[in-house]
Amino acid sequence: MGKQHDVAGPNRQSGPGAAADGATDGSLDARLAVAQDPATPQLTLIDLASDPSAVVRKAVATRTDAPAQALRPLARDHDRHVRGAVARNPSTSVANLLLLVKDADRWVRWAVAGNPACNESIRRVMAEAPDKELRGLLAETRELEPELAARLVDDVSPEVRERLATHTHDAGVITALMADRTARVRKGLARNPRTSTAQRSALAQDPVVDVRAALVLAVELAEADLRRLVDDRSVQVRMAVATSEVVPPHIRQVLGRDPDEMVAGAARDFRPGAGNAPVVRAPRIGHRPSGTGRGRPGGARR
Repeated sequence: MGKQHDVAGPNRQSGPGAAADGATDGSLDARLAVAQDPATPQLTLIDLASDPSAVVRKAVATRTDAPAQALRPLARDHDRHVRGAVARNPSTSVANLLLLVKDADRWVRWAVAGNPACNESIRRVMAEAPDKELRGLLAETRELEPELAARLVDDVSPEVRERLATHTHDAGVITALMADRTARVRKGLARNPRTSTAQRSALAQDPVVDVRAALVLAVELAEADLRRLVDDRSVQVRMAVATSEVVPPHIRQVLGRDPDEMVAGAARDFRPGAGNAPVVRAPRIGHRPSGTGRGRPGGARR
C-alpha cells in the first residue's frame, strides 16, 4: 500500500494522471469524473470506494475493471444503490454475490439473478430463499440445473411454477407441470414453445378458457386442434384464434362467418404484423423501474 501513499502524495505531476492524483480532495464533480475515467489507476479506485458520496462510490461499483479491494467494501455499503451496482457488476466475486443475494433490499437481491457471474452455488441459495420473486427469477433461468428445476416444480408459489412452466427447456419438467392443478401454471405451459405436439393437443382441450386462449396466441397447433378451437364454446378463445399471428389463413377464414360479430370482424380485418395479438414479454431481471411506485422487474404481476 506504499504506492497508495504516492498516488495521493504532495508531488503531483501534470499530465494524464494528475486528475487521479487529486481524486479524494477535489469537488464532487471532479471525483465523479475520476471514478468514471477509464484511465484512473486501480489504487485510486480503491480510495474512491470509501468516498463520502454514494454517487462516486456507485460509479466505482459499476466498473467492470474495479479491483476486488474496491468491490469488497462496496458490497457491504450502507447505500442500497451502491450495493445494487455491485450486484449487477459481472466482475463481482462469487463470495460477494452470495452475500448480496441475501441482502435485506429486494432490488439488490434481484439484481444478483441477472449477473452473468451468478453460478450454481448462488442459484442453490436462490432456490431456498423465502423471497418468491427471487425464486421466480431463478425459474426463468435458461440453463437451470435439473435438480433445482425439479425443486421448483413443487414450489409453494403458483407464480413461481408458472414462470418455470413458461421458460423451462427441460422436457421432464414440462411433463411434470402438465399435471399441475393450478390453471395459471398450465397457462404458462401454453406459452412455452418447447411443448410437444401431444402436450399442445392436451392444452387445447384444457377446461380453463385462459389456457386455451393463451395457447392459440403463442404456438403453432395441429390442424385437428385448430378445427376444434374454431368451434370453441368460448368467444375469448375464438377471438384468440381470429387474431393469432400463428394461425394459418384458411383457419381464420372460417371465423369470418362466426356468429359473434366481433370475432367475425376481427377475422376478416386481420392483418399480419399489425399487433393484433398481445405480446408476452419476459421480465427484465434486476432492473429497477423509474419512479417511486411499488413494482417488480419487468412489471410482472404479484
